[in-house]
Amino acid sequence: MRRRKAMAGDLTAKHNGRINENESEVFAFMALLKACTVRKALDEGCRIHAHIVKKGLLEKSPYLGSSLISMYAKCGVLSKAKEVLENLPIRNVVSWSALISGYARDDQGHEAMNCFEQMRKEGLSPDAITFTCILKSCGEIGDVDKGKQIHEEISKSGLLEKDIMLGTALVDMYAKCGVPIKAQNVLENLPFRNTVSWNALIAGYAQRGQCNEALNCYEQMQREGLSPNAITFTCTLQACGSSRAINVGKKIHEEIMSRGLLKEDIVLGNALLDMYAKCGMIVEAEHVFNKLPYRNVVSWSTLIAEYTEYGQYQEALNCFEGMQSEGLSPNSVTYICMLKVCGRMEALQKGEQIHKEIVNKGLLKNNIVLGNALLDMYAKCGMLAKAREVLFELPSRDVVSWSTLIAGYAEHGPYHEALKLFEEMLVHRIFPDAVTFASVLKACSEVGAIAKGQELYVEMIYKGYDTDHFIVNSLIKMYAKSGLLLEAHEVFTMLSIRDIYAWNSIINAYAMNHEGKLAIQCFNEMQKQEVKPDKVTFTCILAACSHARMVTESWEYFKTMREKYNIRPNIGHYTSIIDLMARSGGVKEAEKLLLQNVPRPLYDEGMWASMLTACKMYGEVEVGYRCFDQLIHMNSEEANPICDIIGQDLCKCGHARGRE
Repeated sequence: MRRRKAMAGDLTAKHNGRINENESEVFAFMALLKACTVRKALDEGCRIHAHIVKKGLLEKSPYLGSSLISMYAKCGVLSKAKEVLENLPIRNVVSWSALISGYARDDQGHEAMNCFEQMRKEGLSPDAITFTCILKSCGEIGDVDKGKQIHEEISKSGLLEKDIMLGTALVDMYAKCGVPIKAQNVLENLPFRNTVSWNALIAGYAQRGQCNEALNCYEQMQREGLSPNAITFTCTLQACGSSRAINVGKKIHEEIMSRGLLKEDIVLGNALLDMYAKCGMIVEAEHVFNKLPYRNVVSWSTLIAEYTEYGQYQEALNCFEGMQSEGLSPNSVTYICMLKVCGRMEALQKGEQIHKEIVNKGLLKNNIVLGNALLDMYAKCGMLAKAREVLFELPSRDVVSWSTLIAGYAEHGPYHEALKLFEEMLVHRIFPDAVTFASVLKACSEVGAIAKGQELYVEMIYKGYDTDHFIVNSLIKMYAKSGLLLEAHEVFTMLSIRDIYAWNSIINAYAMNHEGKLAIQCFNEMQKQEVKPDKVTFTCILAACSHARMVTESWEYFKTMREKYNIRPNIGHYTSIIDLMARSGGVKEAEKLLLQNVPRPLYDEGMWASMLTACKMYGEVEVGYRCFDQLIHMNSEEANPICDIIGQDLCKCGHARGRE
């Protein structure tokens, strides 16, 4: 009997020894898999997987299977992670959560949802980690209904009282699903909050453009004694930029500098740069850019976008070349900005070079915005045949694609092509928007197709575009170009709200039809309605005065623009008033105005040519000589023929004094 007991004891000890040995092996392999995960050592992980299978350890430990799934998922091989799960003899909530987490991390929300539902079918209950991952997926795919359902389950389980990360995931889900008010309600009812929770809410408000709410949350978070981190600052700076809250932005900048956060966080540096850019503070943005410890493609692209937005195209081009000289490869955002620059500068050669780079990188396959920017560049450069070729080579086309090319033909001609392309667009079942209609109306005005324009306007009314300022402007211009001022005025009076664009359109309509007094009446009425004029308004009113030879009124409006509205005159304003003064006999006064008031960078051939013509008309020979010299010194293609013709006339009059 004693002998049998001893033998049984020996067997038990040996069995326990084998268990302990297996456990040690399992723990060793789990540690190795974790190391592979951290180092993203996929090949080594695969070899370890083979050893595990060979030893048959997956049948003995479900946690080892979970480690394998996690390793493959975090190394980006989700198909293999799924395969491991499907072949596990025993699956538990940990193994399912590992796969769901992988899909959520890879922004494959629908796959994560499928796994979540399959897990439930197997009778397994989600834990806090599972819920956290699936809430992330709900946020990514915008499935707020599913998110609400999961929220109810979590509330019933009592998990929110124990897990702050789960509460944060709920806040983040509602914020990303576009329900920030619900997100804030969840946050306020959490048993405890931390910086991460607040960051989720601030980010949600900022991304939806609810900037005041984002800034309020930032202040409230600090009142609760929580210290902002780099993510907080990044999200809040986004809100500052969108709302132009420069004072708050500057305070955040000071705190960032005092804590030395820019030394290690390029994302934060880029957010700071973007904030200043959106607030229109170019000098400050440049200062931040130059102080960044290192710059990436986002940094350069942000500055390029800023220069592009404010019309500093040469600076944008210099930045682009500087970025490339540092060995950085432009991304889609960079190229979109640069194509806009090339279009505005009519830098066709540079645009073609960028086009080649884009094609070589294969960026047009999945980026219709980039394709549209390419179309716009060629259209702006007047290369409409090439633009048309690009349009039909794009993998996909939308209303912007078609409208861009239609606008190109409406601007440069042939105008009938714009109308043909519009019909072709409808055949492809692409429905026009306000921009499309505006361009087609412009084309109608150029070819005198008033009936077609009126037909389109009926369709616009049906689609609810009749109050759109692009549409109204184009319609008024169409009627005005055909001399149909009553019809133009009727469109204008039908507007329930008359903004600056509408007023400018009707003033310009009267101006281009030499109805100066009616244009002035509209201008006076606009002021009574407390609509503040802009540069375009004064361009139109000065043109109206010029057509009507209203010298005194023109000069008064010119002074009003500067003194009352603090609008700096541009080349068009100076050209209008100088031309009017000169043609009305005030040649010397016009010259004095030109020399004493017009900044030299704004000098252009048109001003001096008008002066020279007036000098010839009124016999102001001495002034004519000076204008002649100015044009010669400009040495432009436009100026030279003018100089030749009028210079010869001066010579014939015996006043050339040896000048050629």
